[in-house]
Amino acid sequence: MVSPRGANRAAVPCRVLAERDPFARIDPSDDSTFYSVERKVVHLEPGAIEALRAFYATVLPPGGAVLDLMSSWRSHLPEGLGSVTGLGMNAPEMEDNPQLDDFVVHDLNREPRLPFGDEAFDAVACAVSVQYLTRPLEVFADVGRVLRSDGPVVVSFSNRCFPTKAVAIWMRAGSDGHRRLVREYLERTGFGTVTDEAVPSADDPLFVVWGRRSASP
Repeated sequence: MVSPRGANRAAVPCRVLAERDPFARIDPSDDSTFYSVERKVVHLEPGAIEALRAFYATVLPPGGAVLDLMSSWRSHLPEGLGSVTGLGMNAPEMEDNPQLDDFVVHDLNREPRLPFGDEAFDAVACAVSVQYLTRPLEVFADVGRVLRSDGPVVVSFSNRCFPTKAVAIWMRAGSDGHRRLVREYLERTGFGTVTDEAVPSADDPLFVVWGRRSASP
């Protein structure tokens, strides 16, 4: 894992439609090959993990059904949730995740439509993985479909990634650019009251962008 180039310099503007080939990657090969290897690493240090867990506790509904989008072997979620479903790329990793009640292996870059029914979840969390989405607008539009009315989607990230699989627009941006980019993903796909903020952490920088599914007409 490395920090994206420019993580500590002034951020570059991130307007999705203004970029040329913004979702190109150094390694464009099938993601199923890359993620078939168990890595069991985290993109956050312990202090940032605790900060993220504390933030989740202020937003995720107690007793709610939560989708852990782009899940792995750890989810950093608070206690008191009703159920947690993981969606990720590596079954053995998710089998080792003590917070998941069930999981599904699914490649969002190949098929952005989520394999769940409408309004299946009270909340969706996506931790330190948004940088790998090559079709983020399609993915987040479908996140809105599987969320219940007023349900939150919470996207968190830091300054580390697997660089060969992160998209070009992410690697070219700094932290402020990442916040604007993820905010744009949510705003363009119908989420309301979108907020982005830096979450105080004892070690890694931690950023969260979140919004709520607009109420059905």
